[in-house]
Amino acid sequence: MIPRYSRKEMSSLWTDVARLRRWRDVELAALEGMVQGGIAPREALEDCLARAGDFTEADAARIEEIERTTKHDVIAFLTFMEERIGPSARWLHLGMTSSDVLDTALGMSLRDAAGLILQGVERAMAAVEKRAFEHARTVMMGRSHGIHAEPITFGHKLAIWYDELRRARTRIERARDVVSVGMISGAVGTFAHLPPSVEVFACQKLGLTPAPASSQIIQRDRHAEYFSALALLGSTLEKFAVEIRHLQRTEVGEAEEPFTAGQKGSSAMPHKRNPILSENLSGLARLLRGYALSALEDVALWHERDISHSSVERVIAPDATIVADFMLHRFSGLMENLRVYPERMQKNLEQLGGVVNSQRILLELARKGMDRQAAYVIVQRNAMRMFEQGVPFRQALLQDKDLLAVMTPAEIEDCFSAGYHLKHVDDIFQRVFGRRA
Repeated sequence: MIPRYSRKEMSSLWTDVARLRRWRDVELAALEGMVQGGIAPREALEDCLARAGDFTEADAARIEEIERTTKHDVIAFLTFMEERIGPSARWLHLGMTSSDVLDTALGMSLRDAAGLILQGVERAMAAVEKRAFEHARTVMMGRSHGIHAEPITFGHKLAIWYDELRRARTRIERARDVVSVGMISGAVGTFAHLPPSVEVFACQKLGLTPAPASSQIIQRDRHAEYFSALALLGSTLEKFAVEIRHLQRTEVGEAEEPFTAGQKGSSAMPHKRNPILSENLSGLARLLRGYALSALEDVALWHERDISHSSVERVIAPDATIVADFMLHRFSGLMENLRVYPERMQKNLEQLGGVVNSQRILLELARKGMDRQAAYVIVQRNAMRMFEQGVPFRQALLQDKDLLAVMTPAEIEDCFSAGYHLKHVDDIFQRVFGRRA
């Protein structure tokens, strides 16, 4: 992923040096397991541990140089380790195949990346929760189809967001568990040259679970679930971003992204304050969905393995995790500094002359015994007078003889009283947050 959309905390997991360190750790853990099983000499393990060392960019360049000849990255790595360690390196990779190293190391990388992503989810949840309680009773227009429906509170909207983020957290936690597996089972996964005890030992040392059964690779439905969880997270963040974009529209103006000192919105129009952070989140969510599709395509491989998944994962594993991490922190910062305009929310509530109370009139007529469809006709025709003639809804109702035959003016006025939509805010917050607003 390009630096523009990368945080160092996540991108550092995917450097060449980080990859080589994980390969080294897998090889050494497997060798230790062989020593425990009496397959390799302890002196070889001690020599490899003493000489394996760390990796530098120069080491990565040397391994790449070797690979230009071998055309095989793991063989190039093992050749380098032989150069560095000496004769004891012949015990490395004993009875193993390349995918034992690659897939086990990938499980470690995805596990650690998920840990950072979960930290990002926690930050996002905390930001949304704080703003939800701040605006628990900030009344605004609820909309369906983009059209005024009934009043809601901004805090209620954010409580829904919080609940969705919590589900995202659960999915990512499960995906982390599903992908945190390793294998040291050899070619086509039969353990023909190493007993399963080596795999169990190595995986335990590396913080992974042994795959119950593997071919020459760990099965890619695990990875597809992981990347699908990230794609769902991205779609959730995009949902929030689209809402912010709508609320920031000039005609709505109820909330706005932070606009910092010196920021410019347009090279041509100095007045512009654009929702660029939210638009960026929408765009990056598209990438995550694409990565998930690529991961799904990797599930079906030929027989016990092919490498058609390899090129895909070299791109999507770092890119998807880096993008998801970046999106979470961008969204969190946006929410922490979101500008909310309750006065504009109130102005928009009053924009249609009270027609948003139409359901209250309809229900009151039904309670008084009127057939629902007949009541609907009465309420709708008065609402249409506001839209088509500009007659305020309350005034239209007070002029309707059919309505006045059933309801008194005082009862009509009572249907316009404020606050009815706030009755259950505490109940909603108790359900979502475990405490009242």
